[in-house]
Amino acid sequence: MNAYTLLPFIVLIAAMFLMTRSAKKKQQQAAQMRNEMQPGSGVRTIGGMYATVKEVNEDTVLLDAGPGVDLLFAKNSIGAVLTDDEYNRIVHGIEHDLKSDAGLVPDDASSLTETDETDGPAAAAASDDKIDLGKKDAAERGADAVQAAEDKAAAEAKAEDESKKTDGDSDAK
Repeated sequence: MNAYTLLPFIVLIAAMFLMTRSAKKKQQQAAQMRNEMQPGSGVRTIGGMYATVKEVNEDTVLLDAGPGVDLLFAKNSIGAVLTDDEYNRIVHGIEHDLKSDAGLVPDDASSLTETDETDGPAAAAASDDKIDLGKKDAAERGADAVQAAEDKAAAEAKAEDESKKTDGDSDAK
């Protein structure tokens, strides 16, 4: 046999070796992650449920999914062991920022829009005023439309009259 005929087979075998090696590596990492689970860790199951590890056995894990809800899962059904910050962010919606807690934005915008007038009678009167959003009543729109049509007709009539007035030199050559 020639070396060129063996080349595709060698490439195919090498590709299969690399694929099985990476899959085996991922399986080992997943097994190590599952073996390092400890009670109190936050986990995500392969079904997408988030819970806290209550007890770890040889092949099973007892999970606390909520107050009074304990579930028994196989270790293989744990998809990921989460860090405390990640678990709290996902489950409880708690964002932990280590930068500073001093410059927090309030939940409502009332402190951002307060002025000196908010306590006086001028503020009460100002809040009762109607705000013009540029919309008009149907009657006003109808009157404006009629006026615009009349203006357009007058402009066309004026342009037609001026085109009829010529000095007579335009037709002669």
